Amino acid sequence: MKLEPFAMERMQSTYENQVRFNLSESGVNPLRLDELVDGAVDRDAFFAERLRYTQSNGTEPLRSAIASLYDGATVDHVQVTNGGAEANYITTWRLVEPGDEVVMMVPNYMQTWGLARAFGGTLIEWPLVLDERGRSRWRVDTAALERLVTVRTRLIIICNPNNPTGARFESSDLDRIASVANRSGAWILADEIYRGAERDGRETPTMWGRTDRVIVTSGLSKAYGLPGLRIGWIVGPPAFVASTWSYHDYTTIAPGALSDALAQRALEPPRRERILSRTRSILNQNFPVVGEWLDGRGDLFSYAPPDAGAIVYVRYRIPVNSTELVTRLRTEKSVLIVPGDHFGMDGYLRIGFGEDIAYLRSALERIGDLGLRIADRGSGIIQRMS
Repeated sequence: MKLEPFAMERMQSTYENQVRFNLSESGVNPLRLDELVDGAVDRDAFFAERLRYTQSNGTEPLRSAIASLYDGATVDHVQVTNGGAEANYITTWRLVEPGDEVVMMVPNYMQTWGLARAFGGTLIEWPLVLDERGRSRWRVDTAALERLVTVRTRLIIICNPNNPTGARFESSDLDRIASVANRSGAWILADEIYRGAERDGRETPTMWGRTDRVIVTSGLSKAYGLPGLRIGWIVGPPAFVASTWSYHDYTTIAPGALSDALAQRALEPPRRERILSRTRSILNQNFPVVGEWLDGRGDLFSYAPPDAGAIVYVRYRIPVNSTELVTRLRTEKSVLIVPGDHFGMDGYLRIGFGEDIAYLRSALERIGDLGLRIADRGSGIIQRMS
């Protein structure tokens, strides 16, 4: 197996700690430890934890808490992983064999794009459609999916809410995706890691339960603001989940004991609601700031307002490659954002807005101050973003 470079993750891990302002992230400002361990009893219990190997597929209390988020699921439907990334890795590894067709919603988080190809799959892209009638929004084209999926299709990959667009897809869309998958016998991998981070507070419908070949992956990094715990999960049919446990034996073996214990606290119903309320508050406070900034530069930018997640996917009208543009922002202004190239879509940028609002304003000011001297094939015309 030969893996292609995962461009976005390689860029982030290389530069995110070298810049003054990092707007490449898609989650909200992370919680502090004392916001989870917030009382004497909790602190005593936390400091009494032994730094042992924990249950390798996740402790039963944690799997039970995760299962409660999905109607009809039990602990046997759940495998706990080290982050949503491991959940996606193990699932793709388990399902895709050489020669399998994999139909993938794009744009998307490109981890499974690279993995499907590395495992020998034939990747078929299923593009979202930008509907610019009235309120601009991204939507799924289920008629196109019906044409792309065949009896050779092994796996359909979706991301809902979507990364990088922030679009939320509704039950009617998910039902049609399930119907298409059922006709061909394909599995569905639904990455739902932004579920719970909706700006309007209406939780995104889950793919879970719409067909018996659905695998949901998620975790605590995005909607919960707990990326440092590295807790993710797979939810699927018990036989499938049991089979992924043996794959987990070959990767990280088990989640960390402290992460498992803290995840249990985060998913206690009252605390979970407080965490998600905090996330929505950050999104609703910060998005108007970035929206106003973009609207004030409407000659350069257009966008569909995101339904969920701390990300906005922006189309720009500057004659420069997106990676070159992002590189100049990083080197000249010490601001990191994600180029559309990393989603296979030059001419776009993904801007994160989940950080402290003063931090966000300062970063946007630096982007706005950057004079991009773009010579239009030697014409000498200077276009500026300020």
